[in-house]
Amino acid sequence: MSHDRSTTAATPSLMEVHSTVRTAHTTFWRRLFAFAGPAYLVSVGYMDPGNWATDIGGGARFGYELLWVLVMANLMALLLQTLSARLGIVTGRDLAQACRDEYPAGISYALWFLCELAIVACDLAEVLGAAIGLQLLFHIPLLIGVLLTAADTLLILWFTRYGIRVIEAFVIVLISMIGGCFIFEIFLAKPGVGEVLGGLKPHLTKENLYLAVSILGATVMPHNLYLHSALVQTRHIGATAKEKRTACRFNLFDSMVALNAALVVNASILIMSAAIFFKRGIVVDEIQQAHALLSPLMGTALASVLFGAALLCSGQSSTLTGTMAGQIVMEGFLRFKMQPWLRRLVTRFLAITPAALTIYYAGEKGTYSLLILSQVVLSLQLPFAVIPLINLTSDRKRMGEFANKRIVQTLAWIIAIIILALNIWLAWTLIAPWIANSGDYKPLVVGALVLGLGGLAYILVVIICWPMFRRRAEHAGRVALAVSAIRPTPTVPPRYSTILVPLDHSDADSAALANAVTLAKSHDAEVILLHVEEGVASRMYGSLASTAEITEGQDYFEEIADGLLKEGVRAQIRVQYGSSPAREIARVANEVQPDLLIMGSHGHKGLKDLIFGTTINSVRHHVGIPILIVRGNEGRAGTR
Repeated sequence: MSHDRSTTAATPSLMEVHSTVRTAHTTFWRRLFAFAGPAYLVSVGYMDPGNWATDIGGGARFGYELLWVLVMANLMALLLQTLSARLGIVTGRDLAQACRDEYPAGISYALWFLCELAIVACDLAEVLGAAIGLQLLFHIPLLIGVLLTAADTLLILWFTRYGIRVIEAFVIVLISMIGGCFIFEIFLAKPGVGEVLGGLKPHLTKENLYLAVSILGATVMPHNLYLHSALVQTRHIGATAKEKRTACRFNLFDSMVALNAALVVNASILIMSAAIFFKRGIVVDEIQQAHALLSPLMGTALASVLFGAALLCSGQSSTLTGTMAGQIVMEGFLRFKMQPWLRRLVTRFLAITPAALTIYYAGEKGTYSLLILSQVVLSLQLPFAVIPLINLTSDRKRMGEFANKRIVQTLAWIIAIIILALNIWLAWTLIAPWIANSGDYKPLVVGALVLGLGGLAYILVVIICWPMFRRRAEHAGRVALAVSAIRPTPTVPPRYSTILVPLDHSDADSAALANAVTLAKSHDAEVILLHVEEGVASRMYGSLASTAEITEGQDYFEEIADGLLKEGVRAQIRVQYGSSPAREIARVANEVQPDLLIMGSHGHKGLKDLIFGTTINSVRHHVGIPILIVRGNEGRAGTR
């Protein structure tokens, strides 16, 4: 197995806010405050509506028995999130980007697909939680509430305009409201201290396994590992080992505070459920039932109101971080950007569909089972995020002195083994009845299970053993420019003295440059490299803007210009600022009047134009010079 995908031209994670928070403060408390934030956004995923369903169900059915699972899951989460943050700080790459660089293309795409399933499962919990919160507070029918959650796309877009610190502040306010509500609920429930402490003793049976694994999946969420490795890069860290070590230390403190706060919330929900429902022998089949029973059992209507308000806050705060995780995973694994509103709409549609169908056909009681199932899906996906994270952060070539020490590796692998063992146990308890009750369809069911589980097992074996495979495989060099890949020779070439080449940090750049180099050498022409900065900072401040995205773009162009110089080609770099690349390209073309404009095409059309944009079509209608359109990396070109 080998691969040769370039890593030097990758765009930063969440590039609109990448490295935008200054951390070079002189006082300890100001630096601590500067680094605080990423873990709080991550902790939202540890107290989303899916956690509510598992915690309420666990407390109502088994009392305090599963409290130890929450504590164990929180300790697992603390170690794994610390590794995730360290990966982002040390390498400057999020987990999705690192996996794409590390694994063969087939394995990388499989990991992306599995992670997208986890994000949809998480979004499903957020949809149901927000809809139930609207129903409890405002008596909106559940099906209508589910459909209304599609409108939170506007909320996401509105908040992202104001930068990462505003998003963090908003989420912290929501977390504080959730925590305050449940501290008050615990005060009203008056649980027995001895019983609570007894719940910390490990106790796992066949009966409580399903809920135990769903609690694990709801607490240690796979997409949070991708999210954290990107969020830590919103801080301006620095390039030296000392600066990175300082960032790791502050982020560890941030994670400890935020994740322990999430543990308090989750434990409060389970303890409240055990103290109120389990002691009275009440089996809770839906969150709405818990809400309805709280007021009469606690003796105050305020208990139900606080419960509904906290649930609504939980759904909305999870929506923000879920959207970011989806953006990170898609851009990191696939290296293309989808417009935020469209990305959010697609993910939410995939979550709304099963929720709406369940409510329509199975009624509102079916939503509780769907919530639990969504958390089990998250747990089953965990190994496919945890194992790559352990391998990547243990790699001394990648991490240097920050690579996992032996004790950390041992603890991390123990966590991975526990997760795998629980998932295998759960899978068998679910699959055995399916096979037994399949009747005449048994061969088909068995065949499908063997095929599906065999594929997952193959992926697991590859990601576990990949470090050994990699040592035996010779990695190809990763360079941003491969000008020798394409050498087209025109039959009757015209004379060119100036060639304009717009670049967009994509795979199409190499193809456009290869053609430009060939023509420039033949005609002794000068190549003008053009890039349009579209970020928020660029649009607001133009040439005065300075973000990680712009800095990396400059480095990228300078590397290309140096490569062209070595090829004997004269080149100059030009950067424009604006929200419309097509408009800026046309403006420069009409100003410079080059003899030829070479543009790389991604090869999409129709619906994909809506997703990725139509720069070439817009440009060709506003310039009066020949255009050479190069198709991706495949070397197919055409003049217009």
